[in-house]
Amino acid sequence: MKFQANSPDASMIQAYGPDWLQVGQRRLEASVLLGSDGAMADWACDRFDALNADLFAQTLSLMDGPPEVVVFGSGTRLRFPRPQWLRALVDARVGVETMDLGAACRTYNILAGEGRRVVLAALLEPVPPST
Repeated sequence: MKFQANSPDASMIQAYGPDWLQVGQRRLEASVLLGSDGAMADWACDRFDALNADLFAQTLSLMDGPPEVVVFGSGTRLRFPRPQWLRALVDARVGVETMDLGAACRTYNILAGEGRRVVLAALLEPVPPST
């Protein structure tokens, strides 16, 4: 069976690793906001401790109109954002799902492929070099 997205115009994640994403032919190595309508923006955060309410509020203005849901990829492990960071999303009645990066990428692809208005907020933290 051939899998084909219902919404072929959606920006789909082709591959990912602990500190990178590939969208189409473009490899991204810094935190990013990705909208199912093709919108993309740098997300100025390189570690979980640097997250704040302003960064999450940026997800509301990425696309033309608010998303239905924001999928937050918290890096290589599951970490939940503080409730106060999500206030703008709650006030706008936008759903938020938190997952590790791999699960967030897969979930984003499914929702975007269904034609849903979704934003992926992907936290890409540098991986320490192996010793």
